[in-house]
Amino acid sequence: MPSILNADLHCHSVVSDGTLTPEALAERAAANGVELWALTDHDEVGGQHRAMAAAKAHGMRYLTGCEISVTFAGETVHIVGLGFDPDDAGMRAGLRATRGGRGERAKEMSAGLARVGIDGAYEGALQFVGNPELISRTHFARFLVESGVCRDTSEVFRKYLTEGKPGYVPHRWATLKDAVHWITAGGGLAVVAHPGRYNFTANEEHALFIEFQAHGGRAIEVVTGSHSPAEYVEYAEKALEYGFAASRGSDFHSPDESHVDLGKLPWLPGTLTPVWELLEDRIQ
Repeated sequence: MPSILNADLHCHSVVSDGTLTPEALAERAAANGVELWALTDHDEVGGQHRAMAAAKAHGMRYLTGCEISVTFAGETVHIVGLGFDPDDAGMRAGLRATRGGRGERAKEMSAGLARVGIDGAYEGALQFVGNPELISRTHFARFLVESGVCRDTSEVFRKYLTEGKPGYVPHRWATLKDAVHWITAGGGLAVVAHPGRYNFTANEEHALFIEFQAHGGRAIEVVTGSHSPAEYVEYAEKALEYGFAASRGSDFHSPDESHVDLGKLPWLPGTLTPVWELLEDRIQ
């Protein structure tokens, strides 16, 4: 496939913490000129067959996708898997175990918010959840905006849901080794999602990239809705430095919340190897 391609390989549906169905996302992506698409719900592959069928109906090529939460150096890091078998038993079992802790974490978050006078947050967040196994901070944020506590989800995170704030509860996710293994054992390719978003020192980021490579990781997101234009340049240089392929994805969640719409990102710099060139035989 050509290196200049409107590929959007990172977005979320109601199956995790997005607000649109896989079918509605496919329609929106196609309308915005996306040629190669992947739905990458958090820790869940339940929407993959729907997304694949919807992509085909709209004339788009499709790569299976998932965004897996891992813990590395005390931070939550996201690893996107692309091109794997969505019915792989090992991956499904691993993701099921990763999802298992979200419910208890959500109840602890609600208790923390109640201590500062915000009652009923768990029940309120559930109103915004498409899949109760995947209740997350995003669902709490939507409830707090809807109930008038904050103006927008950015304010919610800043005041209530980041480390040191009343509703923050850390969660122990999968290991980096586990996530990369699940993806590669299922025939896919692992990508570090939005590396510019993590609060790592230069040494910690280097350790992440080296360990990721050691486990079989092959790519990083360079052009993503979570990066600034300066970070596009920074992570293009780092992709070349470490020998990573480059991915491109909006990280779209909702028409009302996302910084960048599906298919509306700048192109990948031409000096990079696009991740889809390594996945040609996995594209549907």
